[in-house]
Amino acid sequence: MRLRFLTRLRGVRPTRDGVWVMAAGGCLLVVALNSGNNLLYLLLSMMIALLVTALCIAEASLRGIVPKRSPPARLHAGVPFLMGIALRNEKKRLSSFSIEVEDLCDEKVVDKRCYFLKIPSGRTQQTAYRHTLPRRGRYVFSAFRISTKFPFALFRSSRYVEHRSEIVVYPAIVPLQHFPKTLTSAVGERSMPKLGRRGNFHGLREYQTGDDPRDIHWRSSARRQRLMVREQEIEAVQQVTLFVDNALPLDKRDNPDELESLEKVISWAASLGAFYLEQGYAVRLCVRSLDPPLSPLWSPSSLQKLLLTLALLPTVSPDVPFQKPPPLPRHGTLPVAGSGDSLILVRPGADLSKDKPCGHILEAK
Repeated sequence: MRLRFLTRLRGVRPTRDGVWVMAAGGCLLVVALNSGNNLLYLLLSMMIALLVTALCIAEASLRGIVPKRSPPARLHAGVPFLMGIALRNEKKRLSSFSIEVEDLCDEKVVDKRCYFLKIPSGRTQQTAYRHTLPRRGRYVFSAFRISTKFPFALFRSSRYVEHRSEIVVYPAIVPLQHFPKTLTSAVGERSMPKLGRRGNFHGLREYQTGDDPRDIHWRSSARRQRLMVREQEIEAVQQVTLFVDNALPLDKRDNPDELESLEKVISWAASLGAFYLEQGYAVRLCVRSLDPPLSPLWSPSSLQKLLLTLALLPTVSPDVPFQKPPPLPRHGTLPVAGSGDSLILVRPGADLSKDKPCGHILEAK
């Protein structure tokens, strides 16, 4: 409500130079009233006209300015990014000068400003500011504060423009080089409907740049008068299930250290998921929740689903059970190499003696 009220107003605040000019005008008014000198009245009128002119020109410069925000497609917690800002001057004749733009995130002004020297009429100017969001989750950018000190820097005139954007910040990704023990001990392999170099015939598609010429099906290419490529299925893929413990007791949710430990757990889970998908594993995610689990992920292109789920993962109480792992589907008559699974439990302060039956355990410290 407070922000909506401010959007209807034009804020005006005198600068340091403006304060000195108004103080000099006040002194001049007192002297003119006591002396009755017409020259002093004339000088006072000129100073008042100067102040009024500054306010009118600043208002005309701010009018017709339409801001727009362009966030990057993918954000991670703790990683700096560039937020694109574009201003369009919709006035037909007048240009706008010396415009400053401040962004409002969760009704707080971002500490970075964008400056535009001149925006011609009917034109759009673009720039960006560098910012970092410290935690995962959903952020709401609600409005802009546009201000100017043009033309005499006596006042800072500003106005609020509502422009709502919701941005989801993914967990931080820790670069992982290799986990040899975890990778070599994954015993679960299943036949999956995934495209690969060898396996059962899947279908034909048109040739694209970068395809292996050995996969060209010449008979179909001659019949269709264009190059056609064979697609085949991978006979078996390894699988891994990530159990992420997102529970915290109620008495510890106000503890910054406990919250930071939980954020590290989620960051490790996102890093492991990205690593295994890149290695060609089928990944399943199980968290403490009453909602249905995320469907199995097969390729790096499905990493965004995993990151989105972890970015919006709420903190629950320890009595909430883990989700039941979703089943891995079997495709047609493809052979199944095994029914096992490599399990990883990611939680703060894991007890190795109790959690060892769950497989490989990573302690987030």
